[in-house]
Amino acid sequence: MALRTLLFAGLLTFTLVTPPAVATGNDTVSIATVSIGTARTKPLGTVVTVSGTVTTPSGVFESSFFDKGFGLQDSSAGIYVSTPDNLNAVPGRRAKVTGTLKDSFGFLVLVPSTVDFGRAGPRVHPRWVATGRVGEATEGLLVRVAGRITRAPISDLPYGHKFWISDGSGEIQIFVNTQTGIDVAPLELGQVVRVTGLSGQFDTSYEVLPRSPRDIH
Repeated sequence: MALRTLLFAGLLTFTLVTPPAVATGNDTVSIATVSIGTARTKPLGTVVTVSGTVTTPSGVFESSFFDKGFGLQDSSAGIYVSTPDNLNAVPGRRAKVTGTLKDSFGFLVLVPSTVDFGRAGPRVHPRWVATGRVGEATEGLLVRVAGRITRAPISDLPYGHKFWISDGSGEIQIFVNTQTGIDVAPLELGQVVRVTGLSGQFDTSYEVLPRSPRDIH
């Protein structure tokens, strides 16, 4: 049985969180806003307010994180906002989020109580990272890696498919969620590819999660 299957079975024993309120822009949040980088240094269970630009669409990683969350990034760092409801977040839109820091299978997430969407935010450019340097320091960021496929795509359905690439600095797992619509069939061992996606973690594995077919070249 796949590792994600075993962990998901355990997840079903927990109660889903209450969907966050989506603010209209007139709500006042009493918690001072901090940078995402500062928020990431706080202990689990801390309530924080952060703001940034959405980097991944709502629900595109549902088969990995078992939710309909989205990525959020400012100039200091990035974080994944985990919510059971689809809030229709789209990349490029500003968002201010108040929520609680929690761990999801080794991945730091923000479980929101309030999400306030604004207009378009500063453009987020993917950060180029060596394949062997994807890890805790890049977690939550929109990253770009390039390298040769060292292990061809294998099925991890119903969650998705995974393959590995390396630029010589070390392998990184690329996890393709079923919601992305990415066809991994053309990808072959030894092929050189460039991948853009969310820098994530599942259990002990660091990974890059592309958002759509345009993220793999």
